Amino acid sequence: MAAGKRTVAIFDLGGVLIDWDPRHLYRKLFDGDDQAVERFLSTVCTHEWNRGQDAGRSFAEGGRLLKAEHPHHAELIDAYGARFDEMMPGPISGSVEILAELLECGTPLYALSNFSAETFPLALRRFDFLGWFRGTLISGDIGMLKPEPGIYRALLDRFAIDPQTAIFIDDVAVNAAGADKVGIHGVHFKTASALRAELVRLGFL
Repeated sequence: MAAGKRTVAIFDLGGVLIDWDPRHLYRKLFDGDDQAVERFLSTVCTHEWNRGQDAGRSFAEGGRLLKAEHPHHAELIDAYGARFDEMMPGPISGSVEILAELLECGTPLYALSNFSAETFPLALRRFDFLGWFRGTLISGDIGMLKPEPGIYRALLDRFAIDPQTAIFIDDVAVNAAGADKVGIHGVHFKTASALRAELVRLGFL
């Protein structure tokens, strides 16, 4: 990190501010059979498949491709998009409180998230704090994903942010590291208490 003080905070959403996990939905659909859930999410509706939607592919197209390979799971595949809201039971305890404190301090706040353009409006309707950001960039809107350097640069360019003044908070280590590569100070989110300590160390709180 450069010697100058960082003053701008950029947040990831799912896993940092929003408790997002497909297991919240599929535990219901598999009647609490965790082994079946893990098998389905590792072989059918995988993380990489979902990244396709985060990169701009529609759930209709993603589902069509997947159902051609797994026709016996058609209803479960369709549920991923149709019942996406059930994957987000609420905010992450402690994180939104930190965001509110930063807002009250006058910290410029931005959001950068790998998120489908189809499902992000669900989050906007659910979570008022998404309106606290001065700007938000969603991967599905621009066809790029973290940790590709271009998505960080797109955020910086769109909102005229100097990377040397900013930090980026993400629950995925490689995404935080991706921010480092373009001059933003990446912070790997693990818990709200650890984030608070890091923000105090950096002079934000």
